Amino acid sequence: MLGPGLLPTKAPSVTREQGITVIALGPEYQNLNDAELENLKDVLLSTAAEADLPLMVLDLSRLRYFGSSFIEALICVWNQLNARPGGRMSLCGLTANCREVVGITHLDQLWSVFDTREEAVRSLRKA
Repeated sequence: MLGPGLLPTKAPSVTREQGITVIALGPEYQNLNDAELENLKDVLLSTAAEADLPLMVLDLSRLRYFGSSFIEALICVWNQLNARPGGRMSLCGLTANCREVVGITHLDQLWSVFDTREEAVRSLRKA
């Protein structure tokens, strides 16, 4: 049982689709404290390091918003993938608010942003 304000500790959903690593984050990742965010960052980094191909899609369709600490975690994951030959990362399923944050911060120039997971996977497969 959880007390008031506590979030469940849960690993993100990690699947492989057509050889691409897909990580889906649910709404429980919207309000993370520092320890939970650091744990998520560690999971994302280890998943990126273990991927046979350095290609990753982050499905954020269940997130309604995120902040600068979450963006920092995404940049760390991207840096790790980008250090490997052919490494790329795409985002999909962004809400209007999240898409605006990605646009304002110009992160859409680092990562391709797609409406659907299928589009993101297809794009990375073609690369």
